[in-house]
Amino acid sequence: MQITQQTLLEQLRIADFEIDQRKSLLSFSEEDVTALLSVRALIDRRSHQLVDDFYKQQMEIPEIMLLIGDADTLQRMQVAQRRYILDLFCGIYDAEYVNNRLHIGLGHKRIGVDPKLYLASVHSLRGMLVKTISSEVPDSPNRRAVIAALDKLFFFDMTLVFDIYLRSMMQEIESSKTRLELYAQSLEKKVCERTQQLQDLSRTDPLTRLFNRRHLDEAAEHALRAAKRRSEPVSLVYLDVNDFKQINDKHGHLAGDDVLTKTGELLRTIGRSEDLCFRYGGDEFLVILPNCTEAEAKTIYWNRLSEGLSQQLPGVTLSVGISQTGTDHYMSLDELIREADERMYENKRARAEALAQARANVTELPLRTAGQPGVSAA
Repeated sequence: MQITQQTLLEQLRIADFEIDQRKSLLSFSEEDVTALLSVRALIDRRSHQLVDDFYKQQMEIPEIMLLIGDADTLQRMQVAQRRYILDLFCGIYDAEYVNNRLHIGLGHKRIGVDPKLYLASVHSLRGMLVKTISSEVPDSPNRRAVIAALDKLFFFDMTLVFDIYLRSMMQEIESSKTRLELYAQSLEKKVCERTQQLQDLSRTDPLTRLFNRRHLDEAAEHALRAAKRRSEPVSLVYLDVNDFKQINDKHGHLAGDDVLTKTGELLRTIGRSEDLCFRYGGDEFLVILPNCTEAEAKTIYWNRLSEGLSQQLPGVTLSVGISQTGTDHYMSLDELIREADERMYENKRARAEALAQARANVTELPLRTAGQPGVSAA
């Protein structure tokens, strides 16, 4: 059941047994009820004057005056205060009486009445009631009994009001705790996101969005360990943009950056999801292909890359070298790179020799081999 569907008695679990126990703890008995009833008519007759005197005194306190604020609120509070005074002498202090007192406490808490102000107002009201009773009732055991009973009832009321104050404080603490937990979770999520972003930035090349050289050792070591454990081959592709310096010199560095960016996009899109693509440095790229043979690597990073280059970067070619390790013997990362690098330079030299021969024969030859535009490979 939602909290708004429960009475204050239900929320605070105050049953008839609890009410009787509180009265017993304060020694509030039927004799006290009789004593209070004996001055009921007197209090009823003097109640309007009591309320006027009470609020005249209260309005001298700046904090109280600010809380009341306007004449309409003051009038409503005067009506409620008269009802409160009359209930003190009604003779029936049951669950309904308790529920009304709880609502009074809740009202004071909601409008921001500090406990010290509440206690001060109770003290003032008690003094006025005692003065009124003393002026009308001769000094006798009955008058003393009335005042003693009134004090017990005031204490009884205050226990109820402070239950409300404490309950409200606990709810505020719980609400603040919940908000803090949510805020902490939000901060934790942001920290994780920022940490992930920083990790991504630390291992990602900002231009091509491929992994950078810093991340190469860690990723390659993981791939080689997994390959050894599963007895699978690993291939490494070494790529270099041909005549990249001439592209920069002739068309500018922005054009060179565009070549590198589009090459990075091609490497990301033509390969498999498990392939790891790196910008190795300048215009050089590496691709680590787990569970992939050299022949399979040629198919992916020769034929597909050639087709992509012809569409995305007409006139741009790459030299490619491929090396494989496993399953009989596993090379280190440095050995794999060295072998792929040598094959890439063999391919680059072969291309240069072919171009030189073509010029010598004064016969223009295409920069791409038949069926494999854009890429030459070893």
